Amino acid sequence: MTTTGTGWVDPAASDSLEYEFGGDTAMVAMQYSYLPSWISFLVDQSKARDAGRALFDAVYGRWSKLPLGQRPQLYAFGESLGTFGGEAAFSGLADITNRTNGVLWAGPPNFNELWRGIVTGRQSGSPEWLPVYGNGQTVRFANGPPDFEQPTGQWGAPRVAYLQHASDPIVWWSPQLILSRPDWLRGERGPDVSQNMVWIPFVTFWQVTADMVFAVDVPDGHGHHYAGDYVNGWADVAQPPGWTGADTDRLRSLIG
Repeated sequence: MTTTGTGWVDPAASDSLEYEFGGDTAMVAMQYSYLPSWISFLVDQSKARDAGRALFDAVYGRWSKLPLGQRPQLYAFGESLGTFGGEAAFSGLADITNRTNGVLWAGPPNFNELWRGIVTGRQSGSPEWLPVYGNGQTVRFANGPPDFEQPTGQWGAPRVAYLQHASDPIVWWSPQLILSRPDWLRGERGPDVSQNMVWIPFVTFWQVTADMVFAVDVPDGHGHHYAGDYVNGWADVAQPPGWTGADTDRLRSLIG
């Protein structure tokens, strides 16, 4: 679990995984900064990258030495700047599928290289805030729980899942907003993005910048608040044995 800097992991993310596997889990995380998340987001990117690589390489090194029949399932997780550090541990999607049993990343910053490459390479006609990539065989995106069911083709394993709300300013903030209209303000918009919002040079950049400060002070399922969505994310990525949709609904009511 690559953290946001101060070593913090959202309890909703860890609790969801623990409940779904009956507590038969072990999670590893570490602190790499003393700065608050949004400041780390701006100035501690190199530390996040180095920490993500060091953490996963250490865990993977220990895990790979275990006998094949005794290795636990190995998943990677990160939220916000933690997704940036988490992505840095891998050379691409093939590396992820070769070295993990799956990945859950939430609220990825716009400068994430792997995320940006996937979003840019999305299928024509799919929106930036809910892209479809490679027929959804490996990686899928969700603005809300039902979105992981699309596209209708098979979602293989290992699975890579991104949670990203259309109204999350952490995901959509970019210096390019100063002079360029973003794709997420073109065509179909996310369900919680106002139809009255228009792109204005410089102005939109500062609007989204201000929103970043208050990104978590919003209801669950909007902005940078992913508590309940972690339940669905882990259920779809890790596929706990015997887990049902009814179990997911019950756990969402507890976690959310």
